[in-house]
Amino acid sequence: MRHTPDYVLDDVEVIRALVRDNPWATIVTHVPGEGLVASHYPMLLEEDADGIVLVSHVGRPDERLHRLGEHEVMVIIYGPHGYVSPGWYDVSPAVPTWDFAVAHLHGTPEILSDEENLRVLDRLVAWFESPLPEPFLMYRTLENTAYAERIVHGTVGFRLRVDRFEAKDKMSQDKPADVIAKIVAALRRPGPYENPKLADRIASTNGQEVTA
Repeated sequence: MRHTPDYVLDDVEVIRALVRDNPWATIVTHVPGEGLVASHYPMLLEEDADGIVLVSHVGRPDERLHRLGEHEVMVIIYGPHGYVSPGWYDVSPAVPTWDFAVAHLHGTPEILSDEENLRVLDRLVAWFESPLPEPFLMYRTLENTAYAERIVHGTVGFRLRVDRFEAKDKMSQDKPADVIAKIVAALRRPGPYENPKLADRIASTNGQEVTA
């Protein structure tokens, strides 16, 4: 993360929304004697907690790899991002760029009991299944319940209270309104760089119409 004031995102509620909308995260740890290690897991917010509090789980091999709970980790959340061509600006001179939203969330994980881990797994399943017409919930049958209660022992649940963060929301804010509108339109057009989620975020960040 570039340590400059440009595009800094410091609104906790906006970062919470970024996590909520983009739950697939990277966990990075510096392990003494081992160096950097990274893993990838979905994250959920504890919605009723103050600040930013994440819950998730890792497989036991990753728990040992990170020595989870012994020291600080960084969780990286990626929002919409993508290439922006200078050919869309209709001005000269111009150079290409990459627009993005990203947050680095730091804290020391608290290891959960098996019972609480099972509740977190249930929440994860419910969160991702709920948009489906027939959600396949963890406790949908006695057989599925028994299976979930067996496999939970192969995972380690954790809660991460974020005690510091760095975040950026670079969405072409340095461009004139007419150029931003052209970027948004280009990202909504079919083609190699079609990216409607990025188009919506650029439009929203810059106070323009979100829908095409």
